[in-house]
Amino acid sequence: MTTEYVLGLGREAITLVLLVSGPMLVFGLVVGLAISIFQAVTQVHEMTLTFIPKIVAVAFALILFLPWMISIITDFTTRLFESIPTLIG
Repeated sequence: MTTEYVLGLGREAITLVLLVSGPMLVFGLVVGLAISIFQAVTQVHEMTLTFIPKIVAVAFALILFLPWMISIITDFTTRLFESIPTLIG
């Protein structure tokens, strides 16, 4: 196992985490921004108004993108397990 392999694996793992978490973060960001603009315009500052829609948006994104996320994570894990014999010898 070389340092280049370890660095490449770490880079690929970080990229995977960003890809998997990205859709949920973007949905939460867009909904949070829309609610912030709504609160600024109407001057309604209710705390539950910010949290509940964000939770619903993130849950919706999770349900929408879950098959894709599972596919990407499964592919990465399969490639990782298949590379184990090359690491030992």
